[in-house]
Amino acid sequence: MEPQAVWAVIAGVLILALGVFLFCRPETFWRLTEQWKSYRADEPSGLYRISTKFGGICFMAAGAFIALLPFLLR
Repeated sequence: MEPQAVWAVIAGVLILALGVFLFCRPETFWRLTEQWKSYRADEPSGLYRISTKFGGICFMAAGAFIALLPFLLR
C-alpha cells in the first residue's frame, strides 16, 4: 500500500471517530467548545443537539468514504 493510501485511511478513521463522538456526546462537545462563551447557559439547546448529531452523521459518512477511497480506486 502506498504512503498516501495509508494517510488517507488514518485521516478517514480520525474523521470517523470525530463523527461518532459528535453523534454520541453532543453535550460534551458543547461543554468543550461553547459553554465558556455564555455565563447563563447550563446546557445546549435542542437545536444544537440535533445539528451536532447531524454533523456527526456527516463526519461519519465522510470519514468512511475517505478511509475506503484508496481501496475503491485500485
